[in-house]
Amino acid sequence: MRELNVDVKHLVKRMEAILQKLAEARIMSRYRRIFKGKGLEFEDFREYNEDDDASRIDWKASVRANKTLIKRYKEERDLDIYILFDVSSSMVFGSTEKLKNEYAAEFVAALSHIILFTGDKAGLFMFSDSVIKKVLPANNQDQFYVILRNLLDPNNYGGGCNLGKAIREIINFSKEKGIMVIVSDFIGLEKDWEEGIKVASAKFDVMGVMIHDPRDEVLPRNVGKVLIKDPFSKREIMVDPDEIADKYEKYALEQKLYVKRVFTRYHADFLDLRTDKDFVVPFLSILKRREAELA
Repeated sequence: MRELNVDVKHLVKRMEAILQKLAEARIMSRYRRIFKGKGLEFEDFREYNEDDDASRIDWKASVRANKTLIKRYKEERDLDIYILFDVSSSMVFGSTEKLKNEYAAEFVAALSHIILFTGDKAGLFMFSDSVIKKVLPANNQDQFYVILRNLLDPNNYGGGCNLGKAIREIINFSKEKGIMVIVSDFIGLEKDWEEGIKVASAKFDVMGVMIHDPRDEVLPRNVGKVLIKDPFSKREIMVDPDEIADKYEKYALEQKLYVKRVFTRYHADFLDLRTDKDFVVPFLSILKRREAELA
């Protein structure tokens, strides 16, 4: 595989911009309550004061108590956050400036930086047919650079896709409750991957992040016949996109909705990202939505 097109200097600036946006939105200071994991449990109510964020007011409890109350949670330090990163062959594709795996690598790096900045432990499990690289959750001075070095290694990319196997390995390894973030295009999954999401959701606060290229959803028109290759079997076929485009696009939409339904069925978050659009705004949106649900 070619060297990954990831501009580290630009990436660091993007991470700084994300942190600034989180600070401006007053999300960073409430990170643990928003992105709380199974380890953060509701403890009690306390009376609201002028320094608190008004969105945290529990109006039903306030009416019952005849005073303004907000929720208080038990905090658990050093939350373990496991990032499962799909590095299979279908991710080594792109019709935009970046391949799916390059875009995903930038997202994973930015997310890792945020996690480490807030004092939690970030871990990276890169998987294809099996887990091929494992960076155990930690929060130390070198952790971000260890994660980044593995993300930038082109030898870590390619192969089949077995999400269920990767999930089982983390479940067997982890002793504490935490957060699991799955970054994938969700193409070529094995049949029992749904069971993996179900089992993971019983222990972790799960988030699915779908990375897709525009060509994963829409085929080009009026270009004549093109050669299409299966990323896993390497089989090739010559097709006319005009003849199959409608069926292809319908199938692609059905698959995306199906993946989203699986995550929502087990009360997991789902973030849909496209390689031709910035991931910062959608990521901030999901944090704000989670905060609104906890208010």
